[in-house]
Amino acid sequence: MPKFAANLTMLYTDLPFLDRFAAASQSGFKAVEFLFPYAHTADSIRDKALAAAVQIVLHNLPAGNWDAGERGIACLPDRVSEFREGVGRAIHYAKALGVSQLNCLAGIAPASASAHHLHDTLVDNLRYAARELAQHGMKLLIEPINTYDIPGFFLNRSAQALAVMDEVRSPNLYLQYDIYHMQRMEGELAATMEKYLARIAHIQLADNPGRNEPGTGEINYRFLFQHIDRIGYQGWIGCEYKPKTTTTAGLGWLAEP
Repeated sequence: MPKFAANLTMLYTDLPFLDRFAAASQSGFKAVEFLFPYAHTADSIRDKALAAAVQIVLHNLPAGNWDAGERGIACLPDRVSEFREGVGRAIHYAKALGVSQLNCLAGIAPASASAHHLHDTLVDNLRYAARELAQHGMKLLIEPINTYDIPGFFLNRSAQALAVMDEVRSPNLYLQYDIYHMQRMEGELAATMEKYLARIAHIQLADNPGRNEPGTGEINYRFLFQHIDRIGYQGWIGCEYKPKTTTTAGLGWLAEP
């Protein structure tokens, strides 16, 4: 069975963020991930993770004004300075929290900018971030996201992400493969994960439709988990889904053979 990390942005949302570490541990999780740590001090997060005996395996680089609808700034030509400052801030948190990989959200493409300009900005920013993270022994990840949930998201297919990675030409840039997002955009889940296994550093899951827990939708997760084991994936799988009822009530899939 693969290794699962609780996504504390999506799970246990009836609790304050800092209380979710203990809740995840009580549910049997040995690791957690979340979108952003920046609303809390690194010390407060580290203390809660240590007390709960859970490893933090992933968080994101700063992604602009999330509450205002921004979903990353890495492709935005007028936000390069802000992006690069955010890389430094993310490294500071990751060092304090023992996090070895950081995800970069490309952002929503503004109608006023050319796709070519956005692409070049993204490539340049990824080269910078990959180089900076490498100096601290951290991996940089990029994640394609479906354009149904986030219309206009610039990086939205596996092939596009891999082409960007090829252009960046950094050994420190990897793919974060989200099963839910890629089911919506392209399918071919098992074949894609097997073909690009060496370039995938992190996997996330949710079922479709609804983005709820495995077993609530069309994706054959029993098969996929066996497939992921068979191809030799060694990383964590982040449970980035919206519980259909409560987090605890929706964890039955973890006990299935």
